[in-house]
Amino acid sequence: MFRSDGTARHPPDQPQTDYAGAIYGSLLAASVIAGAAGVYASFPRLGLVVLLLATGIVFWAAHVYVHLAGERVRGQPMTWAQVRRVAGHEWPMVQAAVPPAVAVAISPLLDLGLPETAWFALGVALAEQVAWATVAAARAGASRRVMALSGLLNLLLGLVIVAAKTAVHH
Repeated sequence: MFRSDGTARHPPDQPQTDYAGAIYGSLLAASVIAGAAGVYASFPRLGLVVLLLATGIVFWAAHVYVHLAGERVRGQPMTWAQVRRVAGHEWPMVQAAVPPAVAVAISPLLDLGLPETAWFALGVALAEQVAWATVAAARAGASRRVMALSGLLNLLLGLVIVAAKTAVHH
């Protein structure tokens, strides 16, 4: 499952998903929700949906820029094909903002108030983060133990955000 240089080997028929970007994007979405929770009593749902998606897009663009700038520093010329490749590779960061944003958008259908909406969206973001980390470990050929540890570590990172949200809200 790994090449001699230690990097993961992907079968040709499997897409090379940027799991790191998806995990980071999920953690970022959870942080946005937790940060907005302090002012949530006056924060409209549409505003949170826009904030989640806009934050994902801004951080995605920043990651694309940093990656491309890093390659320029090494003297590699930049091409549009390279920009598209890097932008596509980092896109899971934006995709990770979508499930929590959808959770916020559908919360009125579930008859959730604003505080419950924040917790629901935060739970979705954390579940997504744990799932991405576990899938990434599985795709890398990790043992079940390492997969479980990866999921647990990401759950703990998410719980730090939950603790911060709780501390800020109270």
